[in-house]
Amino acid sequence: MLALTAGPIDRDSVAESVAHRGSGAVVVFEGVVRDHNRGRSVAFLEYEAYDEMAVPVMQRIASEITRSWPGTRVAMVHRTGRVEVGEAGVVVAASSAHRAEAFAACRYAIDILKAEVPIWKKEVYLGGEEWVSEHSVDESH
Repeated sequence: MLALTAGPIDRDSVAESVAHRGSGAVVVFEGVVRDHNRGRSVAFLEYEAYDEMAVPVMQRIASEITRSWPGTRVAMVHRTGRVEVGEAGVVVAASSAHRAEAFAACRYAIDILKAEVPIWKKEVYLGGEEWVSEHSVDESH
C-alpha cells in the first residue's frame, strides 16, 4: 500500500497491509497534526503533492527497504488537502521477522518520504499561513 489520499487514513488497514505469517513485528508511525509549531497556534494543515511523481518515489523507497532489510514489508499513505489538528497526515507501517528491522525500516521510510517525496505542507495559523519546508519544522516537540 503506497498511496496519496484526500480522505482520512485508516491506520489499521495500513498496518494490516504489511502483516504476514512470517512477521514477528509490525511497527506503525502515525504523523498527527499538532495544534502548535514554532510558537504559533496551528488551525490546520494543507498538503499538496505532485501525484504522478509521489507514488513512484514511494515505490523506490519501498524497494530500497526490501533490499536493505530482506523480508521486510512497508506501506506508506500520505494525505493531501486539508488535515485538521489531531488527524493523521501520514501513516507508515513496516513488518519484519524481528523488531529491530521493523523499527529501522519504518524510521527509514518516514525520513526518506519527508525528504524526497514531492509533497508540500502549508501551515494555517490563527492569523496567517506559511508553506513549510522539512528543514524549517520544529521537530523538538
